[in-house]
Amino acid sequence: MARFLANRLALSIVTLFILSVIVFAATQLLPGDVGRNVLGPFADQKSVDLFNHQVGADRPLLVQYGDWIWKFLHGDMGRSLQYQVSVWSLLGPSLVNSLKLAAEAFVLVVPLSILGGVAAALRRGRLADRAITITGLSLTAVPEFVSAIFLIVAFGVFLTWLPVNAQWPQGTGLVGQMRYLLLPSLALVMVLFGYIARMARHGTIEALSADYTRTAYLNGLGTTTVIGRHVLRNALLPTIAVVATQTGYLIGGLLVIEKLFNYNGIGQRIYIAAQNKDVTMLQSGVLLVGVVYLVATFIADLLYSVLNPRIRFGSVE
Repeated sequence: MARFLANRLALSIVTLFILSVIVFAATQLLPGDVGRNVLGPFADQKSVDLFNHQVGADRPLLVQYGDWIWKFLHGDMGRSLQYQVSVWSLLGPSLVNSLKLAAEAFVLVVPLSILGGVAAALRRGRLADRAITITGLSLTAVPEFVSAIFLIVAFGVFLTWLPVNAQWPQGTGLVGQMRYLLLPSLALVMVLFGYIARMARHGTIEALSADYTRTAYLNGLGTTTVIGRHVLRNALLPTIAVVATQTGYLIGGLLVIEKLFNYNGIGQRIYIAAQNKDVTMLQSGVLLVGVVYLVATFIADLLYSVLNPRIRFGSVE
């Protein structure tokens, strides 16, 4: 298992390096000069050149990249070109908000999807299986903004049960924050339920037909014991991978949800940085989302290795 995790960690480091190069190169392709974008079209050229020199935009690209990635690795994300404050002072609170929304969505969708997938597998080919499968596929096909608008109109406008603005007032406690995040979380549940439930169903069906399951039944174990001890442990393996791949989406890809619910998440912060051509914040924001995604993937690999004994004995590469 140590070898497996070491390989995954090395792969994550290489992936992060490649991502940083791509992010840096992409921001260099943004139209316009950095100083001109910040100071405006009417600034004189001398002021533009002075600004570029102060922020280091006139240095060679390789030097700029090296300086940026070195500072990022040491926790210094630089200063925002648009707001002239620390990038972390803006990205930090936005990242925390995105993590809160992602956490509430995970708490709702993961148990519900696994329960639905396992229930469908145990009733394979029956009405319950068809109902769960069709519902999941239908929800997956509906765009997230459609689901969000439906929830806003139904529960926020007509029934007035939940607030349509996800940005809670200052001083709101944890329970109150969860209430404000319930509508956007439900919108994400509707999008992700089909993916996770289908993988849980597939994994459960494979586990039910495996030799160890038949052996457990032959040894006289009850259905509840067999499912709890043997089936679920192995059925969750593909589900963990799917949940991990959705982490990046839940952290940095919720721009539409954040816009509809007026939520200050990191997706919206990165979008604003791109609009304002705030290169420093854009680079650090995208790379920060990549780091979160890689950390989540590494944790998923760790859980996978714990649940799968073959990895611990080195039989799975």
